[in-house]
Amino acid sequence: MLKDSYLVGLIGSGIGPSLSPALHEREAGRQGLRCLYRLLDLDAIGVPPEAVGELVRAARLLGFDGLNITHPCKRLVVEHLDALDPRAEALGAVNTVVFEDGRAVGHNTDVTGFATAFARGLPDAPLERVVQLGAGGAGAAVAHAALTLGAGRITVVDALPERAAELAAGLDRTFGAGRAAAATPDRLPDLLAAAVGNGGLVHATPTGMAAHPGLPLPAELLRPGLWVAEVVYRPLETDLLRAARAAGCATLDGGGMAAFQAADAFRLFTGREPDSARMLADLTELTGAVAAPR
Repeated sequence: MLKDSYLVGLIGSGIGPSLSPALHEREAGRQGLRCLYRLLDLDAIGVPPEAVGELVRAARLLGFDGLNITHPCKRLVVEHLDALDPRAEALGAVNTVVFEDGRAVGHNTDVTGFATAFARGLPDAPLERVVQLGAGGAGAAVAHAALTLGAGRITVVDALPERAAELAAGLDRTFGAGRAAAATPDRLPDLLAAAVGNGGLVHATPTGMAAHPGLPLPAELLRPGLWVAEVVYRPLETDLLRAARAAGCATLDGGGMAAFQAADAFRLFTGREPDSARMLADLTELTGAVAAPR
């Protein structure tokens, strides 16, 4: 049922700098709606990630219309929901929960958010060989998005080998045998060398965020003929993107994914069509960044 007032929130750790409240509240205002967006920061509340189920139950009792879910709860929240949409079920990760008809239903708008951003920002990028750093909740979403966009093969690299192997196995089940593989970080030099001219790198770890500055891999592994897509959006200009451009790589910042996943979540929360382009402009304005040259 359409309403004119919505109460939503975000559950995650260290989410104080999140732009989600502003993105949702601005778009609601443009549509003549009232949206109150609250941060449920695990660190501020003083509870562990495993308490996500209790927070979801409390939000439902308090009359929230929905929740966004971020690191480190995208996988943990799944067992506390009443139903999952097919994409979230295939991923085993949820970033959006909608309370409807007394049920908590999980969705994943990270997949569509990354796919839209990639198609818009790197429309001609070759996808024969994709190397992805990170196999967490965001990593699962962007790997699905890359294969949906037509990636021939994706190799998932993670510091936890079992996590990379689990994600690769799930991707093979969904997209067909041989579409995904897992690898350890020591294989990055060979993997990226093989992707020159026919693929690129997707970065889906927290490294590069304001609280975790630095490079997720040695800069000398970046070279012309690779594209580099970033998931981190605070800051938009990460150390990885600077190093990639200096090396002659085409790049995609994390702003598009952040804005487009928010737009898709807004649609789920309100039942109304968001202005995705305007939300992307909002994000760019809010980060105080000028789009970097590609």
